[in-house]
Amino acid sequence: MFRLIFNTPEIPGNTGNAIRLAAVTGAELHLIEPLGFDLSDSKLRRAGLDYHDLAYVTVHACLDDCFAALGPGRVFAFEPDGPRGFTDIEYRSDDILLFGKESTGLSPEERAHPRITELVHLPMHASRRSLNLANSASIALYEAWRQFDFAGATRPQGV
Repeated sequence: MFRLIFNTPEIPGNTGNAIRLAAVTGAELHLIEPLGFDLSDSKLRRAGLDYHDLAYVTVHACLDDCFAALGPGRVFAFEPDGPRGFTDIEYRSDDILLFGKESTGLSPEERAHPRITELVHLPMHASRRSLNLANSASIALYEAWRQFDFAGATRPQGV
């Protein structure tokens, strides 16, 4: 299934929500150090509810270590000025969705990383700076999963 990378996340609640997102979708969540919080932070635990044991979460020392551990797969880096819209991608099940830190996104060096296949964006009003990190990851991941008809998901009876 899909893989999410949060590169040096700063806000524990966002990462907690991403842990919950990973658990309910079957995605992997990869966190790149340094983290702006301790993994035992109460806000992270509260946002993730009781999903921590149901999610696949790995912490990596740096982005290169993460890419090496993940192996092949296209990497889509989400940035507000990415030239291609996230819905214009035909996702593959081994794709990697990369998100930068809340305050600054990806650095120029990270944006130019040779593993990045393409910079993509989520549409929003021009006068807005950014969307919440966990919300961005949710929107992107659900679009990718939708393209696979939500494979592995349970559906309520009669729907």
